Amino acid sequence: MTELPPDVPQAQPPTQADIAAVDVQLGRVPRGVVAVAHRCPCGRPDVLTTEPRLPGGTPFPTTFYATCPKLTGAISTLESQGVMKEMTDRLAADEDLAARYAAAHEDYLRRRYELGRVEEIEGISAGGMPTRVKCLHVLAAHSLAAGPGVNPLGDETLALLGDWWSNGSCVPDGTSA
Repeated sequence: MTELPPDVPQAQPPTQADIAAVDVQLGRVPRGVVAVAHRCPCGRPDVLTTEPRLPGGTPFPTTFYATCPKLTGAISTLESQGVMKEMTDRLAADEDLAARYAAAHEDYLRRRYELGRVEEIEGISAGGMPTRVKCLHVLAAHSLAAGPGVNPLGDETLALLGDWWSNGSCVPDGTSA
């Protein structure tokens, strides 16, 4: 097994406390959770790795699922400001960026295929990859899960957010589902 550099997050199986925290974050029990792909500096999960097919059979292309409402709220604010259109326009004009974004698409698919293949979503990553930007949530979650340098537009999204976690955890201490 190839060893990851120290700045690449290590996914961890979720604990019962993690599932309880995500239940509070989402307002429901998460489905198809494989791992906690990234943790907020407060220690709570903020990105989950999910199965490509949810219990019950529904295909689920969002392998890296952002759960923290502070994170998702900050990303939604960026989306409302037209960041997706600006990024999509840059993809059309910048061959290097487009090539790096296409590589991010391939990385996303490779990571999902490690969990299994689902015919209905074969070749489809998420977030609009590889040719447009449709969802900053997915791109940021991919960057948090994979580490810096894998998804250029996910990395840009995170840089635009600033310290979204700085006002403390989105899940109060002692909370249980």
